[in-house]
Amino acid sequence: MKLFLNGKVNIYYIQTLCMIFFPGEKFGAAEAEHENTPALWLDLTEKEDGLEAKVRVEADGKSAEATKFYAFSEQRDRDKTAKLACGAAVVAACGELIGYRPSWGMLTGVRPSKVATELLQSGMSKTRVKRTLASEYFVIPKKAALATDVALNEQKLIGSSWNSKDCSVYVGIPFCPSRCSYCSFVSYTSPKLLSLIPEYLLHVAQDLEKTFGKIRELGLRVKTVYIGGGTPTILSADQLRFLLGKIASLTDVSSLEEYTLESGRPDTITAEKFAVAREYGVTRVCVNPQSLCDDVLREIGRAHTAEDFLRAYEIARESGIPCINTDLIVGLPGDNFKSFSKTFDKILALHPQNITIHTFCVKKAADILRQGSHVYSVRGGDAGKCVDYTQLRAQQEGYLPYYMYRQKNTVGNFENVGFALEGTEGLYNIYMMEEVHSIFAVGAGAVSKMVDYRPENGGKPIIERLFYPKYPFEYLRDTSTDEKVSKMEAFYRDHHLI
Repeated sequence: MKLFLNGKVNIYYIQTLCMIFFPGEKFGAAEAEHENTPALWLDLTEKEDGLEAKVRVEADGKSAEATKFYAFSEQRDRDKTAKLACGAAVVAACGELIGYRPSWGMLTGVRPSKVATELLQSGMSKTRVKRTLASEYFVIPKKAALATDVALNEQKLIGSSWNSKDCSVYVGIPFCPSRCSYCSFVSYTSPKLLSLIPEYLLHVAQDLEKTFGKIRELGLRVKTVYIGGGTPTILSADQLRFLLGKIASLTDVSSLEEYTLESGRPDTITAEKFAVAREYGVTRVCVNPQSLCDDVLREIGRAHTAEDFLRAYEIARESGIPCINTDLIVGLPGDNFKSFSKTFDKILALHPQNITIHTFCVKKAADILRQGSHVYSVRGGDAGKCVDYTQLRAQQEGYLPYYMYRQKNTVGNFENVGFALEGTEGLYNIYMMEEVHSIFAVGAGAVSKMVDYRPENGGKPIIERLFYPKYPFEYLRDTSTDEKVSKMEAFYRDHHLI
């Protein structure tokens, strides 16, 4: 797509907005050579009391224009005013051109509830926040209400008990029994790579010793531990015992607020593995069908059936692990409202503590793109109806939306929402998404986030990241953990957090 921008404009933000209306479009000199490429012109000019954005967009021989003005105010600086003016103009012009109003308006970020949180913290009432999201950000009313509810629930869970010495730990196990066609995560399935697991666990154990050692030295309190993947339950029962035993030797797991073991693939779950998990204090597991329609499961390359999921779910229930999460995906190839609503009703009948609803999103690394079997849809087909159904039915059954995030190139530009029965919310999800405290991560592709949530001098949280190598072969040769724990200590001392 061709962009012609005039004024102090955030080009990345404009590109992201354009992708809502023209999914799959690319930006750059090569794209500008094609005559039929959509084009957008934007002029941002400063007026006496605010900023005015004028936009013209052309595609397929048609054009549309829009002009939006936002006044300066004490609540927002120039950059935010410019973002609002440009966003409103782009959404209005593109929306008129293709006859589409995105549910989230001009909000493009990963955390749409963040804006609601900021407005609530400025002193706005719940009602006014919803109105502001609708009037200033073009968010449709039901999404404005969702964002506000999530923000309120998140803040209630974070509460006033925040402490600079709180932290969480993430352990990455990037291996899976097979690769789903939509997957873009760094996860490995070939026999050669799976043979690395024993050596990988030894390396993770060494890095955990150093990381937990520094956590103790700094006087930090571990609130949650999350073992993610990949599929951690690809480990054998003995391998799982080794990993959980190592963690138990390094921290008091009985004092954790939450201890999560992702076990998303039903074909990796056994009663023996969950007995080990229960023995070592795991309090939350994720048993994820994605769909309970066997035809859809085959279409996306899942190596299990709906019956396999029900078997695995029963194992989880009988294990005594107190909290079970199930993931579903809206908008999967081959799915529709009839089949998805049946899936969701069956999940509700099981009454898990948590249900997470994702919207189908295909990234560049996904096999399904190379197969050419899925085309991006702006409006999302049945996806919007499915999303609405989950939010209505979840509320009827006593589930609260407690965290939410969005990704680029989701079908219909919809969101991912975590629902929970009150008192069973996945706390790590909130701590990670809202960047409330530091999360120290170990494993291939793991990223630690060191967080100063409330800087001494005020302002937004300060975040620094530490990266492990992306691939297991590289990770096994990595010797950076000593340097990482030194940086942990320097961050905490430099920001006077200890």
